[in-house]
Amino acid sequence: MSLHLPPYRPLPPPGPREELLKVAIADLQPTQMCVGLAEVRSRQQDFSRESPEQRLRYLRGKPVPLVRSGGGDLWMVDRHHRLRGLIEIDPTAMAYGYLVLDLPGAEPQAVLAELQARGWLYLYDGRGLGPLAAAALPARLHGLQDDPYRSLVWKLKKEGMIDPAPLIPFHEFRWGAWLRRRSLPPFSSSRLTPALATARSLVRSSAASHLAGWKG
Repeated sequence: MSLHLPPYRPLPPPGPREELLKVAIADLQPTQMCVGLAEVRSRQQDFSRESPEQRLRYLRGKPVPLVRSGGGDLWMVDRHHRLRGLIEIDPTAMAYGYLVLDLPGAEPQAVLAELQARGWLYLYDGRGLGPLAAAALPARLHGLQDDPYRSLVWKLKKEGMIDPAPLIPFHEFRWGAWLRRRSLPPFSSSRLTPALATARSLVRSSAASHLAGWKG
């Protein structure tokens, strides 16, 4: 099927470091349906070599953009892979975040509607089917499905084939959506190699030049 993501508002960058919030990862609600498990496993390997103090120091430099409701509920608009990897190692782990949107009078349904209007929800499942209803989002990081196309884009980005665009919500999923409409050999998040050669050629082609992060 053809997957078209909606327009979006760019995410505001972090402010001064003293404005960061220390939050329990287990309390954060996702704004996407899936992750690329290849990236999650890679993040886990990195975290497994660090002490809790080293992890927290690193995460302070990678704060999570957060949206807060009137009841104090928090939604994360990025960093799903990094924090999913960490919470599987340490269920009590903490992270740092910064508010990109504070809705003091809003109930959860109103928060999700506002996020959807801003293009800050990714409502496609691991097979690219959607958009689904915002109410179908998993309540916690453990509920995220695997999307092998998101894993593939992570690998291509790691190889330098795609430039980062940290303030574009779901930047890698936008690339994944584009690749999903192309012909690739069968692959999975645990076995990306069969698709890599074709994918490298595709993301460097002029057909992908409209996507942020294109390098040619």
